[in-house]
Amino acid sequence: MATKLLLTFAICRLIVTVGLTLEPTELLRLGLTVDPFDVESASVDFGLMTKVEPLAVLRPSSAKDVAQLVKAAYESSHGFTVSARGHGHSINGQAQTGTGVVVQMSGVGSGGKPRVWGGDMYVDVWGGELWIDVLKSCLAYGLAPKSWTDYLYLSVGGTLSNAGISGQAFHHGPQISNVHELDVVTGKGELMTCSKEQNPELFHAVLGGLGQFGIITRARISLEPAPQRVRWIRVLYSNFSAFTKDQEYLISLHGNQKFDYVEGFVIVDEGLINNWRSSFFSPRNPVKISSLGSNNNGGVLYCLEITKNYHESTAETIDQEIEALLKKLNFIPTSVFTTDLPYVDFLDRVHKAELKLRSKGMWEVPHPWLNLFVPKSKIADFDRGVFKGILGNKTSGPILIYPMNKNKWDDKSSVVTPDEDVFYLVAFLRSALDNGEETQSLEYLTNQNRQILKFCDEDGMKVKQYLPHYKTQSEWKEHYGSKWDRFQRMKMKFDPRHILASGQNIFTPTFLSSSNMMVMDIPIPIKQKARESIDF
Repeated sequence: MATKLLLTFAICRLIVTVGLTLEPTELLRLGLTVDPFDVESASVDFGLMTKVEPLAVLRPSSAKDVAQLVKAAYESSHGFTVSARGHGHSINGQAQTGTGVVVQMSGVGSGGKPRVWGGDMYVDVWGGELWIDVLKSCLAYGLAPKSWTDYLYLSVGGTLSNAGISGQAFHHGPQISNVHELDVVTGKGELMTCSKEQNPELFHAVLGGLGQFGIITRARISLEPAPQRVRWIRVLYSNFSAFTKDQEYLISLHGNQKFDYVEGFVIVDEGLINNWRSSFFSPRNPVKISSLGSNNNGGVLYCLEITKNYHESTAETIDQEIEALLKKLNFIPTSVFTTDLPYVDFLDRVHKAELKLRSKGMWEVPHPWLNLFVPKSKIADFDRGVFKGILGNKTSGPILIYPMNKNKWDDKSSVVTPDEDVFYLVAFLRSALDNGEETQSLEYLTNQNRQILKFCDEDGMKVKQYLPHYKTQSEWKEHYGSKWDRFQRMKMKFDPRHILASGQNIFTPTFLSSSNMMVMDIPIPIKQKARESIDF
């Protein structure tokens, strides 16, 4: 009883502070809470580089709860912001707000279970649903979504607000290219259904829109028959030109005579090849970079990662199909590493690394990640200047690199990509450790990210950040380029008070002055962690 009275009192203070028109009992019914645990959880994210406490947290049970809260924010006399949070996997506080309410979309009691429409080959899912749960629900029908992210413990609404990419994107496009329909709560508190045919402006704006135009409460995702097993292959290269030529060749293939997944990563640290996803490389017989010719290439190796999906009924032909594809590639002949596993285990591969890191107390550390889209014409320059230059021989985490086809991306979406037919994702997925090694410190890695961005700018590479992070609107204008005018126009149409996703720092809420806007992110100290290198 005492707890409920304290909660009601706190919400009354919130009502007075922001000028809400709702009664305290109505806010309690919606699921609004100021419980210290909920507020603390919503104040941090996976990046662990900023901490911003919201005024309150909403745990909605339906889209109507979300709409009622946003409508209250839109109509409130003083104004407050609303930020949707999924699994909290943002890096730079994008889902945080210090001037309003965080809507905790993921978690028990939110939304409902995925509804699979087997005959129509799609699934309807709550915006806060995690992709791992979407996968499990669809597999019960022998189906699965077409396009993925490498890590499945992310929310549907979160990845669709960015793009959602993995090694299937070269063929199926990003996750935003595999959406039939959305339900969205706009910045006016309106719950709208949208698709390419119905409210198309909202549909295209929201996909890859960084949460600026609405909160995704339902998504209708395209499905395909799910394979049963995956042949997972890694081959190594010491020559970057041969590596990228083969990657680009593989993403040009169509039909059944292709691999189903094409990714890759850069190896500048001998420890990484024997640690990261180490099931490929036996501890009894560790791979030595020096033995594979990398000394003549600046000490750098490149790993091509490919898979072929199959059913047990076609297992007899899978070896021949793979052999025919591998014959056309120019990798180091002695560097083929292969494993075979169930489809769900492959898709959920990164979660196993997460559990291992958690057991060592090394998951909840700062993650100064940097994700870049690099034009094909500039990727060799990037290799020379960054992989063989700026990085040195220490990485503190994996560096992914793989190409995608621009024609698989819908230019009507809010995402910006380089203006070339093929572009690369280069993802520096580093973790900062307080273990006494300067090259693994947050300051060192953050400064190195700045050096990489400066190098790209001075070289005129015209890279685009994926999961972008900027601090000024002028930087955002440069990022969006020719799309900026439309982006700004859609913001005025669907979120005129700039209530939504203020943690992105794109637009200042109309009830705040610009001088107050950029002081909400407060750095938090890095916790002491085990003195080990990251295995992710």
